[in-house]
Amino acid sequence: MMSETNKLVAEVRNSFGKGVARKLRAAGRTPVVVYGHGTDPVHLSLETHPLSLIIRQANAIIELDIEGRKELVLVKDVQKDPVRQIIEHLDLIVVKKGELVEVEVPVHVEGESFSGTNALLELNTLRLSAPATSIPENVVVNIEGAEEGTQVLAGGIALPKGCALLDDPEQLVVHVVVPRGSAADEEADAAAAEEAAAE
Repeated sequence: MMSETNKLVAEVRNSFGKGVARKLRAAGRTPVVVYGHGTDPVHLSLETHPLSLIIRQANAIIELDIEGRKELVLVKDVQKDPVRQIIEHLDLIVVKKGELVEVEVPVHVEGESFSGTNALLELNTLRLSAPATSIPENVVVNIEGAEEGTQVLAGGIALPKGCALLDDPEQLVVHVVVPRGSAADEEADAAAAEEAAAE
């Protein structure tokens, strides 16, 4: 279900260029381009504050009101100023209800592995095919009580209804290990001592 916050009124842009974009941002609006389904790109601007709240969600869907016409779009690319972290520009892609889209969904690890072990997250996101209007926020991997040597592969993770894995199912996602920092550190110290003695 889409929350009210994900509905935005768009204004059509007919003038372009850096100066125009700067003026828009100064007025609290963000330039966006909507691509989709074989149609020409549509240049719009959206109010920056509500937009910045929406794009904190991974794979956010927005319902745009473009001069009275409703359009569902998926946030595809966000360009930010690297220093000030201001949103400079957004690419949006048109989606239809019932359509499948390709998305990257964060992996969320739950539970505590066996005492004395650490769970290493080898893959932060999974590439999925998901229904455009019900993209999962994350994919959960439960490692409660998992022992040393436990490996969770992409293909072994339960996916939400309607989703399919696009990554290699043999790809390692989570690996449970016993930290061996101390032994490695001792070896490094011994090697350093030998080098010092050789000099």
